[in-house]
Amino acid sequence: SKLKPKTKRSKRFLQSRAPKLTENGKSAMIMKGGNANQTVSQALKDIVRQRMLPQKNITRPFEDSTSLEFFSKKTDCSLFLFGSHNKKRPNNLIFGRLFDFHVLDMIELGIEKYVSLSEIKMTKCPEGTKPMLVFAGEAFDMDNEYKRLKSLLIDFFRGPSVPAVRLAGLEHVLHFTAVNGKIFMRSYRCLLKKSGCRTPRIELEEIGPSFDFVLRRTHLASDDLYKLSHKQPKALKPKKKKNVSHDAFGTKFGRVHMQKQDLSKLQTRKMKGLRKRKREVVDDGESPKVAKVDS
Repeated sequence: SKLKPKTKRSKRFLQSRAPKLTENGKSAMIMKGGNANQTVSQALKDIVRQRMLPQKNITRPFEDSTSLEFFSKKTDCSLFLFGSHNKKRPNNLIFGRLFDFHVLDMIELGIEKYVSLSEIKMTKCPEGTKPMLVFAGEAFDMDNEYKRLKSLLIDFFRGPSVPAVRLAGLEHVLHFTAVNGKIFMRSYRCLLKKSGCRTPRIELEEIGPSFDFVLRRTHLASDDLYKLSHKQPKALKPKKKKNVSHDAFGTKFGRVHMQKQDLSKLQTRKMKGLRKRKREVVDDGESPKVAKVDS
């Protein structure tokens, strides 16, 4: 049965959770399992500096996701990162997202090599900086599991939606490389150097953290459910404009339909040099001659 608010505060709370044309930005739950070791705990803190659920959660997302769905509904989070460690799957991270408070897809990554933020003694980017995401490797475009992983990582690291970003704000780069069944994650800071012209020269300086992941288990939504999760309300869909197209570079082209024109009736400027002259035929008994008379 539908909940009915009893106070104004509960009414505002239910309105904030109600469906909207433009949904709120996605937030993430950062959780660690009951057997998480120091490496996993530090990795979770380095990956996302957000609120971490303080208690250790004895859960296994791939076996039973009910606790994840419960915390998702309680905290209004649609993304999660779960860290655990055991003999069978050491240094384990599970990236996942939910749709309508039910698990949509999960991908398990094992940490093979890890360098923390504190180990790399470089100036860090300010907290909350919106990163630029770079994906390298054919697997991200060819393999279905890597395609979903790319989409999941974009959701997780994209940051808040903003209308514009100034040039100096583009200083954080997250680089993901997929090769030989492994995913390499690197974090860089952009340095704007003098180049002698208006456009600065860019140099990348590694700031950490650094991860070497191996792909383990995956739980992917069916194509129909995945398509449903991308469905947009009709009010948000851009209206199609007739006879308007764009090329690969974003240039806008328009097609104009015109009726057939009679050029003899075309209105031109009334200049003296463009006036029509009358022709008069003079008959003197010989061959006809034409005399031109100005009008």
